[in-house]
Amino acid sequence: MWEFPKIRRKTVTYLIIATAILALIAGCSPGSSKEVVARVNGEEISKDELYDVMVKLVGKEALDYLVSQKIIDLEAKKQNINVSEEDIQRELEKVYEYYGGEEAFTQNLQMSGYSLEEYKKDLAMDIKIKKLLEPKISITEEEIKSYFEENKDNFAREKQVRARHILVENEEKANEVIAKLKSGEDFAELAKQYSTDTATKEKGGDLGFFGRGDMVKEFEEAAFSLKVGEISSPVKTQYGYHIIKVEEIKEAQEANYEESKDKIKDILLNQKVQQEYSTWMQELYQQYEVENLLADK
Repeated sequence: MWEFPKIRRKTVTYLIIATAILALIAGCSPGSSKEVVARVNGEEISKDELYDVMVKLVGKEALDYLVSQKIIDLEAKKQNINVSEEDIQRELEKVYEYYGGEEAFTQNLQMSGYSLEEYKKDLAMDIKIKKLLEPKISITEEEIKSYFEENKDNFAREKQVRARHILVENEEKANEVIAKLKSGEDFAELAKQYSTDTATKEKGGDLGFFGRGDMVKEFEEAAFSLKVGEISSPVKTQYGYHIIKVEEIKEAQEANYEESKDKIKDILLNQKVQQEYSTWMQELYQQYEVENLLADK
């Protein structure tokens, strides 16, 4: 019987590293290939040599990771548990909220070198684990109330503004754009045409919702002084000149227990899944026949 590996539930950072390692291993088969992968002063290093070293360095951890995933897949299949695209999208929306919007999340993902499809695949595995473990987990009303009281500030909402902007290099160009707006031209279309902000121009300059402290001071002061539908005069910042249009305003709101309950329950569920994962996986390992064919390599 293969001993259950004492590994923690994967973090995003670990997944990025593990994915890269597994991809390399998958591309480096242990056959008799003498394909050369590098040379030093004419001396060759073969793919076989690379594979052997990788197995010694990371083989066990990578294989444990894959075996755990396979066991989870088989257990989900046995219990008729599936993960739909809607399930994944719901979880993604929560992730977007955590990062302050889809754009901020996407930028963070790109900086990590991780693709959205890779992230969604790992998210699907997380959802599968949660669905498998949720029936074993109990969350009481008292626990939810206690968490709310201890973290009340996290459930209050400061005033937020949703705005569009058009960023240009000088005041003359900004005034030119404002003249077009006054003549009735569409703000979003002008953003696509004129804005130098590559992150938002194709979305019509839409910045999503933001609070105080999220933008540079000059931009923030202008945006929070506008009413819905109003357009600013040119606003100078370190990035250039902005024309700002406020689309929506969410007023500040005190923490509300009833409105926060579902979110708190989800937080507590995630915490308990993390706590139960290792014990649960150890139990699952005893139910499946696992052969470690890498052990003798």
